[in-house]
Amino acid sequence: MTDSTENTAFDQTRLDKIVALREKGHCMFPPTFDRRNTVSEIKTKYAEITHDKSAESVSTAGRVHIVRNHGKTIFADLADESGKIQLYIRKNDLGEEQFELFNQFVERGDIIGVEGHVFRTKLGEITIWVDKFSLLCKAVCSLPEKFHGLKDVEKRYRQRYVDLIVNEENRQTFRNRSRIISLLRRYLDDHGFLEFETPILQPVYGGANARPFTTYHNFLNQKLYLRIAPELYLKRLIVGGFEQVFEISRNFRNEGVDADHNPEFTMVEIYWVYRDFRDMMELTENIVTYIIEKIHGKYELPFSDVTLNFTKPWRKLSMADAVKEIGGIDIFAHSVDELRKLAHEHRIEDPDKPQSQREYLIAFFEGLVEEKLIQPTFIYDYPVENSPLAKRHREKEGFTERFELFIAGMEVGNGFSELNDPVDQKERFEEQDKKRQLGDVEAQMIDYDFINAIGFGMPPAGGVGIGIDRLVMLLTNNNSIKEVILFPSMKTLKAGEEEEPEEEKPAAGN
Repeated sequence: MTDSTENTAFDQTRLDKIVALREKGHCMFPPTFDRRNTVSEIKTKYAEITHDKSAESVSTAGRVHIVRNHGKTIFADLADESGKIQLYIRKNDLGEEQFELFNQFVERGDIIGVEGHVFRTKLGEITIWVDKFSLLCKAVCSLPEKFHGLKDVEKRYRQRYVDLIVNEENRQTFRNRSRIISLLRRYLDDHGFLEFETPILQPVYGGANARPFTTYHNFLNQKLYLRIAPELYLKRLIVGGFEQVFEISRNFRNEGVDADHNPEFTMVEIYWVYRDFRDMMELTENIVTYIIEKIHGKYELPFSDVTLNFTKPWRKLSMADAVKEIGGIDIFAHSVDELRKLAHEHRIEDPDKPQSQREYLIAFFEGLVEEKLIQPTFIYDYPVENSPLAKRHREKEGFTERFELFIAGMEVGNGFSELNDPVDQKERFEEQDKKRQLGDVEAQMIDYDFINAIGFGMPPAGGVGIGIDRLVMLLTNNNSIKEVILFPSMKTLKAGEEEEPEEEKPAAGN
C-alpha cells in the first residue's frame, strides 16, 4: 500500500471515457446543477406514492452506487448525504442516444443529476422514473467492490473519503461527532460560558505533562511549540476578568499512537470562577448526560462487550480508596520498601522509580486500577507530585483537589480547583523543570509570564478538560480513536512497505 503522495489510482479505462465524451462534445465537470430536491425530501414527500407516476417532476443529484442493466432498461442506486434512492431508466423515455450514453459511460462512483417522476415499483421501492440525466463528475478512481472488514481497516483510515462514500455507518459516526460538539457548545452557551480562541503556536508549552511538537519561526528567530493544552492562556483570561470561559481546541502531543491516543486530538477546557473541583465534577456529569440524552434518549449505552450506565450520580472514589478496593493494596499501611517489593510482584512499570508512598499510589493506580474503571467513575484526591497546576487539598497534606473521570478504562476528563497562589505555582514549575532538565520529556516548562499573570490576582476557580475524541468513542460504540477522527495520524508508507499492526485495545469488560 502506498500513500497518494507517491502515486495515483486513476483507472485508465475511465480516463479514456472522459476523452471519448469530450470528443463527442460533452461538457465534462460542469460547474453546477439545479438540484431542487434531496433524496430524503423525495422519500418523505412521496412516502405514500402508488405505482402511478407522480404528477410533479423532481430533480436531484448524487453518487451512483449500483448499476443493474436489463437490456432496454437500467436500474441504478443514487445516493446523496441524506439517503439513497433507486433510479429507473428506460430507452424509450431517454431516447437511444442518451440511453446509450448512460449505459456506456456512467459507472459506480460517478456523480449525476437526474430529473423525472416518482413511483413505487412492484417490489414496493420508491423510485425515480428518469426523464433525463446529466453526468456531473466522472470518477477516475474506481470504488472498491467490498470495503468492509478488518483486512481493509488501515485503508479506511488512510482513504477516509472512500470509507465515507461506501460506509453509511461510519458517516453516521461523524454526524454524531459533529452533533456532540454542537451540543457541548450549546450547553455551555446556555449556561453563561464564553468561547475563546487561544494560541496554538506558543513560546512556552504547558497545561499538561506531555512531550510537545517543536517548530521554528524564521521572522521571530525563535523556537515555538504546538500547544499541548490551552489551560494557561484560558487562566490568563480569568485573571483578566472573564468569569466563565471555554475553548474547544486542537492539541498536539508528541506521543505514541494506540487505540485511545492520537498525536493531534480535540478537547474542551472550561474554567469557572468561585467554583471548586466538586463543582466541576457536577458540571462534567451534567454536560455528558445532557449530550447523551439529546443523542440517544437513554442513559444505558452499549460499548464493546459491556453496557455503560450514565445515570446520575456517578461513582466517586479517592485515589487511595480506589487502589485499596480495586487494586487490593492499602498504600499507607506499607513502607516505601514494602511498596517497592509489591510493585515488582505486580509488574508495575518502572517499579523502582517512585520514592514515596504518594508516588507509589500513582504507580499502583495507573498499573492496577485505571483499566478496571468501566462505569463512569470520578477519582479524586491526587498527590501533589503529579498535579502541578491544582490547588493543594484544604484537608489532606500532600494532596490536591483534583479529579479525573474514567469510563471504560479510559481517562475522559481531568479537572481541579485551580492553583492561584503565584509563589506555590512558581515552586511547582521549578520542580517540574528539574525533572525536565534530568531528562523527563513530559515535564512542564516554567512559564514566567503565567506566574506573573496570576501574581496580579486570580480569583478562586474550578477547571476541567474533557477529551472529545474519547467521548465520541464512548457515545458511538467505537473502541479505537481512529474510528472517530476523520484523518488520524498515520505513518507514511513507501512502496512495498506494510503497515505495522496497531496494538489491539482489550474489550472494556476485561
